Amino acid sequence: MPVIEYKCPNCGSSMVFDSESGMLHCPSCGRDDNIEEIPDPLTRNVFTENEVNEYHCTSCGAVLMTEAETAATVCSFCGSSVVLGDRLTGELAPAKIIPFSISKEEAIQAFRKWCRNGLLTPSDFMTADRIKGITGIYVPFWLYGLHNHIEVRGLGTKVRSYTRGDYHYTETMHYEVYRKIRLNYENVPIDAAEKMNDELMDKLEPFPYGQLKSFKSPYLAGFIAEKYSYDESELLPRAKEKIRQYIDSYIQSSASGYATVSFTDKQIDTTLARADYVLLPVWMVQYDYNKAEHTFAMNGQTGKVVGKPPISKGKVSAWFAGVSGISFLSLKLISWMMGGGFW
Repeated sequence: MPVIEYKCPNCGSSMVFDSESGMLHCPSCGRDDNIEEIPDPLTRNVFTENEVNEYHCTSCGAVLMTEAETAATVCSFCGSSVVLGDRLTGELAPAKIIPFSISKEEAIQAFRKWCRNGLLTPSDFMTADRIKGITGIYVPFWLYGLHNHIEVRGLGTKVRSYTRGDYHYTETMHYEVYRKIRLNYENVPIDAAEKMNDELMDKLEPFPYGQLKSFKSPYLAGFIAEKYSYDESELLPRAKEKIRQYIDSYIQSSASGYATVSFTDKQIDTTLARADYVLLPVWMVQYDYNKAEHTFAMNGQTGKVVGKPPISKGKVSAWFAGVSGISFLSLKLISWMMGGGFW
């Protein structure tokens, strides 16, 4: 059966993953089960893509209406947590997962604290009392291992100044610069869900990859999960582009000791060592303000919040006025100390 629901053996209620204990938890009777000891139905059943077009909740029988990318959801009729098994097997099966460590209540409190820190945001936004919704989503990512073979050539200069007698000399020496570098990057994350904002996902980094666990479907219970929209080959160019700035920085640091360095030739050969399909925890926050909806994202492990809050024109004007006033007083003080006048 492609719809998987974890029922409590004690009371029959729907169980969910508890981010605080890391256990599969029953909200009704309080039972906790160790996920590592629970047989995963996905290891016993194999489904083919598009085998099932209609899903039914195993608790109430309602038809589950989902988007094509959804792999875990909550029944809108009875609230039961369900996993759509055929969307998590074969090539769609994640290798690893980082479970949520921040609960919904903790996420709300962390978001409200973040709002209060906005120096230039409107005062009524800082109260954080207009949260329209907060959803825990396991976002699909590809983690790339990229190996780079690099050869660079360029011209460098070293400058030496010295004095002989009454004369001061500056001597510039020119060098040919050659570097051969092997540079490997591990766990380069690229989000693979079409509906997720790439800029927000990039800013959520870093995730604690030491918390990666082998994927088991009980971790999804109580959360939304998405399956990838793009495979590893489609997103490889973006991964290569993402590490380019770090490669350039490393090349520059390898030629320290010169006054100037100008690279005339760079050859960078990047090969794919591995690509792991993983699910990473993200709280998505929808916030209503001034008749507009703002979307923010929170790292479900670290609590880091990203997004663009509204800006208060009044606070910005006051800030500029304050900076201008300080600058005016500083210039006047300097002018007075130098014996001049400033009007």
